[in-house]
Parts: sequence; C-alpha cells; structure tokens
Amino acid sequence: MTDATPEGGQRRLRAGVIGLGWAGQQHVAAYAADPTVDLVALSAMEEHLLDRFGEEHDVPGRYQDWKQMIAEAELDVVSIATPTFLHRPMAVHALEAGLHVIAEKPMAETGEAAADMVSAARAAGRVLDVSFNHRRRGNVTALKSVVDSGVLGKLYYAKTGWVRRQGIPGLGTWFTKAASAGGGAMMDIGIHMLDMTLHLMGEPEVTAVSASTHAEFGPLGRGGSGFGVSQVEEGVPFEVEDLATAFLRLDGGGTMLLESSWAQWIPHDLCYVTLYGADGGAHIEWGGDAARPQITVWTEVAGMPAELQPAVGEDGHHAAAVADFLQKVRSGDTAAHDGSLALRRAQVIDACYASAEAGGEVAVAR
Repeated sequence: MTDATPEGGQRRLRAGVIGLGWAGQQHVAAYAADPTVDLVALSAMEEHLLDRFGEEHDVPGRYQDWKQMIAEAELDVVSIATPTFLHRPMAVHALEAGLHVIAEKPMAETGEAAADMVSAARAAGRVLDVSFNHRRRGNVTALKSVVDSGVLGKLYYAKTGWVRRQGIPGLGTWFTKAASAGGGAMMDIGIHMLDMTLHLMGEPEVTAVSASTHAEFGPLGRGGSGFGVSQVEEGVPFEVEDLATAFLRLDGGGTMLLESSWAQWIPHDLCYVTLYGADGGAHIEWGGDAARPQITVWTEVAGMPAELQPAVGEDGHHAAAVADFLQKVRSGDTAAHDGSLALRRAQVIDACYASAEAGGEVAVAR
C-alpha cells in the first residue's frame, strides 16, 4: 500500500478495473483523473486492451486472470465491468478478499445472485455499489431538486421509458442469451429508467408488477445496433425480449408505467420520465426533439397556471458514479452501502419477468 496522502490527510486508494469494454473504460478514466486514487491494475481477456489502457494511464499491473489481479495487486477498490453473469462470482470473490466493489448495472442476472453479493458485502464489512450512471445526468439532478423542493406536491404516478428504433446490443452474443444476460431490454436499459424514476420519487417500494415481453426483431436477426440484418451465430437462439412493458404498484398507492425496447418501429430513440404530483407535473427527455427544453414543470403560481424551465447543470455520468462510490468507501459506513438498493431493483426486474411468464400480476419478493 502507498503512504502518499491527498489533501485532507486520507490515504490514497489503490484501484483496479476488471473488464475493458466501453463501461470499463469509463471507470478507468474516472480513477485515472481522481487525485485521491492510484490506478494500479487492470484485468481483461483482450491483451491489446490491456496494453492500450495500461500504457495510456501508466498502469503497472496488467492481468488476463482477474483472480490473480485480486491476489497480487494489493487493491482497496475494484470496478467490475464484465458480462452480467460474471458480476456475482467476481464481486463475492473480491469482497471476501477485503476489497470494496462497484459493479456495472445490472447488478446480476437474477435477484438471487444479487442477494449473494449483498450477503458477501455484509459479511466482509465492505462497500458494494452499482453504477447507475444515468441518474447523474444534469436533467435528472435538476428534476430531483424540483421534487425535493415540494413544488410538485405528493407524487402519485409516473411514466418512464427507454425505447430504441434499432439497438439490440451484441445480437447473437452473451447479451441475447438468457443464462448470461438474465434478460433483454428490460434488464439492460429498462433498469436504468426504473432506478432513475424510483430515485426521483423518493424510493417508494414496488409491491407488485404486471408485465409483458415481446421478441419480434431479434429472433429474425433484425434490430441490431447497425443497419439492416445482423449476423446471428448459427445455432444460437435469441433467448430474451426486445421489448417489455410493466405496470408497477408502489407502496402508498402510487403507480408507474415502465417501457423499454431495443427495437421497434418508432421515429427515433427516446428516454423520458414524466412525474405527476398533486400540485404539479414535470417531464424530462433526451434523444427526441433537440429543441425541446431539457426539463419542464407545470404547476400553479399565485393561482395562475405556470410552466417553469429550471436550469440544468452538466452531466456526471460514470465519473460521478465512481466518485460517489469512493465517497462511500471513505465514509467508513459500510452498513449503509451494502448494495441493498440495487438488490431491490433486481428483485423488481425478476418480478417483471415472472409476471410476463405467468400472464398476470405478481408480488415483488421482499
């Protein structure tokens, strides 16, 4: 361990990253830019990525074996940015080795696997976090300030979604296999909107869901991230959904509509959240009309209908998620940061898939 200390007298943290795809690269950049952190190790199967990012950020430890990295690199914190089915074994191993862990979303392929991660964090007395980077967007932060100000009053309903015209990731790879991904569009991008909207609403519990799923594009090799028909590996079926919708019941009587799609016949990709309160409503979106305000609030001022457009700050993205994780680690309050909130998200997604299979409403596991 290094004895160097940043301003404030706290020891610099030694960080490593497992997985060097796009998300892993964001974690690498965040650690490299943080003056309180030494990025000392990277792990990936792709030797050229290890060389590229190791050289770019002067990282001494470069491992193709992630277990070897954990054993040898003397880390304090580690980011896991690998296929979903690897999150549980990697996180549990790292936590048991005494490391604090941040994993990419989704937390795990099932709620049961996510619960194993939480149990490991509690047993080890270490922080377990999940990177929901989109809640760090400037418009989301601005809307949270609006909600917290009380101008909307009691929130009782929300509509939210992330829909794509053509954007199935890795068609024919682990992304579209049930065992490795755990699910399709709902698991991949719907969970972002679920997290964001529950965060904005003040974390009400989801008590029950009624959901449906569809797979109309992927099984035909259509809807991939490029144009036209993607090349699907022969003999590998499309095992997940490319569109999912859900009606969620919240404690206190509130409700939410959630939709997510990787591919459907719509004009363009779109993300949105609309909140309905007793004293006002609010809407944010991106990916649609660029001329539309990033956030709009409808309410009443001095008895007159009013439309407000609050100021929107800069987006935080992965750098903010990593910074929040490091702050949790430095707080020393591991009991408050054991991954429980992300586990609840995983349990809601489990309930969505169970509802779709059963064809009716199901309760969310507690």
